[in-house]
Amino acid sequence: MKQVIDRLFAEFSSPEAPGIAVSVIKDSEILVSKGYGAANLETGMACSPRTNFRLASVTKQFTAMAVMILAERGKLRLDDSLTNIFPDYPAHGETITLRHLLTHRSGLLDYEDLIPASTTVQLKDRDVLELLRQQNKTYFSPGSAFRYSNTGYVFVALLVEKISGRSFAEFLRENIFRPLDMVGTVAFEPGISSVGHRALGYTGDKQTDQSVTSATLGDGGIYSSVADLVHWDQSLYTEQLVSDEMLRQAFAASSASSDYPDSGYGFGWYVTRRRGVECLWHYGDTCGFSSYIDRYPSKKLSVILLANRRDAALASISRTLVEMFWNESKISPCRLPSKA
Repeated sequence: MKQVIDRLFAEFSSPEAPGIAVSVIKDSEILVSKGYGAANLETGMACSPRTNFRLASVTKQFTAMAVMILAERGKLRLDDSLTNIFPDYPAHGETITLRHLLTHRSGLLDYEDLIPASTTVQLKDRDVLELLRQQNKTYFSPGSAFRYSNTGYVFVALLVEKISGRSFAEFLRENIFRPLDMVGTVAFEPGISSVGHRALGYTGDKQTDQSVTSATLGDGGIYSSVADLVHWDQSLYTEQLVSDEMLRQAFAASSASSDYPDSGYGFGWYVTRRRGVECLWHYGDTCGFSSYIDRYPSKKLSVILLANRRDAALASISRTLVEMFWNESKISPCRLPSKA
């Protein structure tokens, strides 16, 4: 089995090329936990299960969880409007709810298309809000269609800050990362926080670690490792963070279709059926990084893949691993990672 898995990751294995880290979890046992290739081509640091990669859009499930936590504490309602929380937002915000933001049905304009071509300084979440405040339209009537929206998830992070009175990064650390012992995971803020065991991002052998959109947090700014994401995955079978009722909402498709065939979208998760059972999944893709998580709750099977290269073909790798481990229960399992 080890040789088969190593062959699957052969293209990532060179110590002189950007790499990948993988975890496969089945029935609460870690069946695979390994890194391949380089996390940093300049220093030669190798990828390992504790290497921290930028999650890109896999961040969105954490952003959604932050709102779910506040909703369960009675601090907000998922059907509150944007103008309930930001009263000075343009009038079209009156019909945009948190639920619309979470499920990509807000119709908000893509902030990436509004950034002036001359921009060289990285945007923060509040810069996105200011860009959108200058707009007086949406792509469609909120709730009437699906359009994947990084803007919406940036707004969700800002709403978390406004309601909680904490920075988004602090809220995540205090209410998700610390309770789950995700000791290396951080919503990275340059000049404020740091990322240990950090992978740098590459396109080919060229470092493409940052862009003008790399500093926004709600849509893609978390760094984490496959070791930490095992804790996240396992928590979603419990009520440690929110109730089963709230999780059921997160894992239910709010629209029958999305930007991927045969997949709807919940709160930070694509929702579909594969091999006859429910599958929850998400990808991340940004300058220098690719990420992918596949979960089959009824099989207690999950695959987590993090790579520090752009456009890595992680979906097909994940499907192969799912096929390999679908009917397996224990193959040289590892213990869940400790706090060390």
